[in-house]
Amino acid sequence: MSHSLRVVFAGTPDFAAASLLALLDSRHQVVAAYTQPDRPAGRGRKLTPSPVKALAQEHGLPVHQPTSLKDTDAQQTLAALEADVLVVVAYGLILPQAVLDIPRLGCLNVHASLLPRWRGAAPIQRAIEAGDTRSGVTIMQMDAGLDTGAMLLVRETPITATTTGGELHDRLAPLGGEAIVEALDALATDGLTATPQPSEGVTYAAKLSKAEAELDFTRPAHELAARVRAFNPWPVAWTRLAGEPLRLWLAEAEAEAEAEAEAERPGVAPGTLLRSAPDALRIACGHDGTQVVRITRVQLPGGKPLAVRDLLNARGERFPEGLRLGQEDRA
Repeated sequence: MSHSLRVVFAGTPDFAAASLLALLDSRHQVVAAYTQPDRPAGRGRKLTPSPVKALAQEHGLPVHQPTSLKDTDAQQTLAALEADVLVVVAYGLILPQAVLDIPRLGCLNVHASLLPRWRGAAPIQRAIEAGDTRSGVTIMQMDAGLDTGAMLLVRETPITATTTGGELHDRLAPLGGEAIVEALDALATDGLTATPQPSEGVTYAAKLSKAEAELDFTRPAHELAARVRAFNPWPVAWTRLAGEPLRLWLAEAEAEAEAEAEAERPGVAPGTLLRSAPDALRIACGHDGTQVVRITRVQLPGGKPLAVRDLLNARGERFPEGLRLGQEDRA
């Protein structure tokens, strides 16, 4: 049996809290947690602790919330904890080389992609948006670059044609926890082989923004469906319905055979509502409007997300065939 390592944990969101929970349940000793300063949240903008802070306090761990790790005092505080290893998961602060050098075994990162694909801020969503068929977590020995360190352990999981960003997040979070515990167990005994990342296949997962969530129906159906799924539950894809925002939660590309009849219609502009299916809004898309994306879950302004089947039963008059989505209200 491997001996216990002395661990300092650094992370902020729910995804990171899953790894912290796994470490707390392991044989290793978590001696402190680092997390982002409390942020305003909710309608009252009340200062709210991060999920990692809440979990750490629940387990009686000391919590540190520096605004930076670049100053000497912050580095001395970390060094005084005498950690064997610093585990970093979606922390949100840059770790300078001086910090990377403090723990005896260095700093390990749980990254939600199969590196070197999708380095950066939003690997889960970008993998789905790009149409990837697999994702996973990589345990990486951190260096000064952006997710460029050597790989210690990789665990994979499939992405299907219906996987959403939220579903993949919820699968990868516990997988990351299992993987980091396995990595620490190995480091505490015989060690792990560090494999440099290949130079081929590097992609960057840019941070998500609300601005990119508005759909452009001149894009192909498979692209639009992937973006809808990737951006569920945030920032949520949307379009305009009579000038008002219509949020789109689930979508799929209609098979070409099913779309052929609509393709024969002359002059159908991208974004035009076609004859609805019982359970889907069918929208013409592609540069010439000959493809069809099926929206199966939507949210009207001020309402809750609803299956389109229920929405059509209650408010079908708002979705007449021939209506053009994505247009400003010119009434």
